[in-house]
Amino acid sequence: MILHLTERALWDEARGVGSYEMSTRGRTLGDVGFIHCSLRHQLPGVAALLYGAEPDRTDLVVLVIEVARLDVPVRYEPPVPGGEEFPHVYGPLRVDAVVGVEPWPVA
Repeated sequence: MILHLTERALWDEARGVGSYEMSTRGRTLGDVGFIHCSLRHQLPGVAALLYGAEPDRTDLVVLVIEVARLDVPVRYEPPVPGGEEFPHVYGPLRVDAVVGVEPWPVA
């Protein structure tokens, strides 16, 4: 499983059209070329980087993605040479590949 942190409204919109195409906060798959994801242990750092200045947000959710359900490539790549590798989804995320939606921060 890989994870993606997003806003609930964006996920709700994706469910209506059948696919999710946001890469990261404020940037789309078309802008970046892939959807940023993380492993469970990487998620707190990602959340701090993207939303650290807004710790009281209650509209964030974590999409739990089953890689085997994807029909697009997943590559593990570092954000900088020699850095920790993060999973990147190279194409639209079909909503049926999301097997769980968790609140963030976890209560």
